[in-house]
Amino acid sequence: MQIFSFSPFGYEGALVSVEVDLRRGIPAVDLVGLADGAVKESRDRMAAAIRNSGFEFPPERVLISLSPADLKKEGAGFDLPIALGVLVAGAVNSGDVGFLDESILIMGELELSGKIRPVKGVHAAVSTAVSCGILHCIVPVQNVDEAKEIVGARVYGADSLENAFRALKDKNYYESKTQSDENVIPPDCVDVDGVYFTKIEPEYEYALIKGQGKLIRALQIAAAGGHNFIALGAPGCGKTMAIQKFPGINPLLSFEEAQSVTRIWSLAGLIKPSESLIRIPPFRIPHQTASIEGICGGGVNCRPGEISLAHNGVLFLDESAEFRSSVLQMLRVPLECGGITLSRAGRSTHYPAKFQLMMAVNPCPCGNFGSKSKICLCSSKSVEQYWKKMSAPLLDRIDLRVFVELPESGDESGREGLESTENIRIGIAKAVKIQRKRQGIKNANLSPEEILKYCSLDNNSKGILDNAMERYGFSSRAVSSILKVARTIADMEESVVIKEQHLQEAIDFRKLCNNLVPEIL
Repeated sequence: MQIFSFSPFGYEGALVSVEVDLRRGIPAVDLVGLADGAVKESRDRMAAAIRNSGFEFPPERVLISLSPADLKKEGAGFDLPIALGVLVAGAVNSGDVGFLDESILIMGELELSGKIRPVKGVHAAVSTAVSCGILHCIVPVQNVDEAKEIVGARVYGADSLENAFRALKDKNYYESKTQSDENVIPPDCVDVDGVYFTKIEPEYEYALIKGQGKLIRALQIAAAGGHNFIALGAPGCGKTMAIQKFPGINPLLSFEEAQSVTRIWSLAGLIKPSESLIRIPPFRIPHQTASIEGICGGGVNCRPGEISLAHNGVLFLDESAEFRSSVLQMLRVPLECGGITLSRAGRSTHYPAKFQLMMAVNPCPCGNFGSKSKICLCSSKSVEQYWKKMSAPLLDRIDLRVFVELPESGDESGREGLESTENIRIGIAKAVKIQRKRQGIKNANLSPEEILKYCSLDNNSKGILDNAMERYGFSSRAVSSILKVARTIADMEESVVIKEQHLQEAIDFRKLCNNLVPEIL
């Protein structure tokens, strides 16, 4: 039997072989293999845990080797594999050979009493082990649910060192997930025409928002096609409240999408003991004081940042003009390629970061520019400096733009079919179902070749688009964005062909109404 553990670094991480040798000499524990402080301290923790669990610690000199030798080993997850390696080596020296004859992955932190504490990165570790042909895994009982989500893994959740040692001798302790379990939907979810959503909670009810039909329509399109979105409006107009209700209309992730999200959250240590596979799309709201490292990721271990934690979900920047300009400009490349590569001390890792960007911003420092009911007191120079933070290249990647006015009392215009969250979900479900069947990805992520294939226009529609390009000076990226949004609107109506009204609505959402100052929009 060969024991492996896992050293997390970035998105990939690496398997680490744990070898133990008992030899003659003064009793001591030697640890080699470029271990950090937490791993070195495991020598004392595992020795105390072995004795307090009723086992006899080997009286010989113990040599523990963690390989590959040139890979830095970090974290407390090596406690359990080292302790079990010592126990197995002692048992083998005593003539006990009744252990599993297969390689095994072991992770866990030990208390001095012998109890096992949870560790982070279990989902990533088990996934890496299975891909290398290592199917048996012993993990803390608190992490067993996320480990079982890896198809093919045979997992045992141990709560103590004694139980983990017992599992090394009997294959019947291990449980596995079957392929048929992939389609199991989490409880408290709602089926809308074959597409699943979370249960409608009071905080996700759009019926509470009055007089903002266009804003809600834009959010419906954004949810249906995964499009980036920005809402401009005076303070108190309801733009932030509407966006914060977005998780209520965002469909659950597919099994494949959920695997990468769960891996990232597991590496970040954000999975709760009761969670297994994350099927609810992430919705991240970083504060305006966030640093570049906090947004894109970094640190010694290349921890995931907000854009990776929002992978296959939403990154919401509220009051986005208050973020640092460098932070906003950093978003451009991940938005384009759906990932980010981090390099630290001669090592690099690539995190997926296919997130949906949502922004809420005031049109000027005072918030009243473009309003029909209030007067803006800002100078043209201050407004220009205010918008320079977000630059044209970043805003050119925003598909849907909405100017939000303060609602007038009793105004329900534009709300037909959008009276409640339940009604909004109907069109979204139709579009999502068509996209998953047609190309397997959201319309917002269509490649130029796929746009030509799925977003063809008739002669009348081409004329409308040409006129809009001439009038508003749309860039090539803007034209692609309009076509993808039009495709989503057509999908919501289950139309095979993009019609003139679909294209016109997409153009209306691309341009910014009311001739607002930001010409860069």
